[in-house]
Amino acid sequence: MPVVLVHGGGVAGWMWNPLRRFLPPAWEVIVPDLPGHGGSAGEPFIAQERTTLDLRSYLEAEVGKPCAVVGFSFGAQIAVQLASRAPDLVSHVAVISAQAKPSRFPKLTLGLLAAAAPLARRPGFARSQAKQLFVPDDLLEDYVRTSSRLTTRTLVRVVEDNIRFTVPSGWPAFGGSALVLAGQNERGFMKESARALHQALPTSDLAIVDDCGHGIPLQRPEWLADRLRAQYA
Repeated sequence: MPVVLVHGGGVAGWMWNPLRRFLPPAWEVIVPDLPGHGGSAGEPFIAQERTTLDLRSYLEAEVGKPCAVVGFSFGAQIAVQLASRAPDLVSHVAVISAQAKPSRFPKLTLGLLAAAAPLARRPGFARSQAKQLFVPDDLLEDYVRTSSRLTTRTLVRVVEDNIRFTVPSGWPAFGGSALVLAGQNERGFMKESARALHQALPTSDLAIVDDCGHGIPLQRPEWLADRLRAQYA
């Protein structure tokens, strides 16, 4: 079965390495780097909608059959959009820590982010941020390298799309298997977002994961792999 792992903003496909160690060898795992990130740092990030359309085109052309899509944070929003817009391509979807309620004062948030963005390219600051994001020591240099290549424009555009995201109109009609997760220690609006996604699609499974913040794939990769295996059985 094809399984597409869609990373969050500010990281890259390497963030899935801990999870991949526990996934069944028979799964055909596809791990893209989104535009502006990791191995795709040279490709301009235009918008979340464009990235979703590009991923849809890739799956139609290169896979050609229904996939399981697992998304984290910004990537989870893409997974929701893909399931909503192309349900024929998505047999299962796992939505991990997706914000689904627009932030208050987005202009202020984006202004502060643009001013602080150059700090992300400093190795010392990046290493400090990595600890807060639950990046394990063996992936620390991957995070630093990704941060050093992340442009201010990409960072601001990603965050802008992230904090303005709302539940797509097609989500309640998704007929595949859906799993919605958030960490117990995440901020309240993230857990509210998970519940909003579940309420919009009552056939989905909802879990608030104990002892986790905004980093379930990195904090509890073995648990997550077991949960995905159960969903995809």
